[in-house]
Amino acid sequence: MKQELFFYAFRNILLRKMRSFLSAISILIGIMAIFTLVSFGQGVQDFLGDTAKKMGTDKLVIQPKGFGPPGTSTVAFSDDEITLLRKMGGVDGAAGLLLVQGEVKKEENTKPIFPFVSGIPMGPERRIVEEVYTLDINKGRGLAKGDKLKAVLGYNYLFENKVFPRPAALGDKIIVNGVKVEVVGFYGSLGNPEDDRNVYVTEDGFHAIFGERDFSFVMVRVERGAPLEQLSERAAEQLRRHRGQKEGQEDFFVQTFEEILQTFSAVIGVLNGILVIIAFISLLIAAINIMNTMYTSVLERTKEIGILKSVGSGNNALVWMFVMESGMLGAAGGLLGIIAGFIISSFGGFLARHYGLGFLQPVFPLWLVLFCMVFSIGLGCIAGLLPAYQASKQAPVEALRYE
Repeated sequence: MKQELFFYAFRNILLRKMRSFLSAISILIGIMAIFTLVSFGQGVQDFLGDTAKKMGTDKLVIQPKGFGPPGTSTVAFSDDEITLLRKMGGVDGAAGLLLVQGEVKKEENTKPIFPFVSGIPMGPERRIVEEVYTLDINKGRGLAKGDKLKAVLGYNYLFENKVFPRPAALGDKIIVNGVKVEVVGFYGSLGNPEDDRNVYVTEDGFHAIFGERDFSFVMVRVERGAPLEQLSERAAEQLRRHRGQKEGQEDFFVQTFEEILQTFSAVIGVLNGILVIIAFISLLIAAINIMNTMYTSVLERTKEIGILKSVGSGNNALVWMFVMESGMLGAAGGLLGIIAGFIISSFGGFLARHYGLGFLQPVFPLWLVLFCMVFSIGLGCIAGLLPAYQASKQAPVEALRYE
């Protein structure tokens, strides 16, 4: 019986192609939005997870309080403070990062760019900086001791019109704040176009170019098994004591890498949640549209309902028939929404890669496909319940007289 009702409901949808198509489209838009947003949100979460694995969560980052781009703060950290942190129990190493916004030219009399220039330590602390920034050589070699006027460039320098009109090459000379330095290597992509145009020199090279000697950030690696939270508090206490500052009046703050990733993840989650709520509102409107379509269908088919009842169709059979129709509309909209969402997400991921936003890559887990499909079918069925109930309660004699 239910199989017959299914085919009967399917035939009724085909008889009203345009109305059915428009109802399915309203579901499509909401499902497409949810599928696209969640796939990108899941992609960012996976990126953060991969980043945490590469960086390691065994690190503390100490940076100045206040707002502004990196390297622009007036608060800096001295060699003495870094030495103080290295001597703490449970600390495996500490590295300072020299960072300023510099003027970089490919050749004399050409238009300058203003990327960040980093001074990398050449001792054992170098590995800490490379882990934190996930720096891996893509071409050429890394910096070595004695490379006073050598540089490693970010990934985007390898491409035409990404940074310079022509790609940079190994052995090229670039001008950093009026000083010529030789390119010896290129780092791989960091997933952010701004980071992928950075310039990296040794600490000695940085001092020769900029004369700066204080550090913009400090990165601390803790020993395996050491309590991060306690070390974070102790590091803050040591720096306060060294600077003569009271608790709550510090001009710096200490964070674990896990806290940084959780903060970023929470911000992404909130933004994604807001957008998904908007998409759910569009689905609510779609459900109302399907309900309206089914009410119209019930009115148009009043005589048909009377005939079905007069030949023995029960109330439950009529409810099933109309709920199946609305469920099919939801299923069609859901399937089309998933397909459209996949196409849009894939194209968005391609554009993100093209513009250097490597972290904005969609992920399509099976649970997302199943959720969108089940949700759209369920929404369609729920939207059809009231019209189906109204149809089942009609008296056969009255329905047969309806014109």
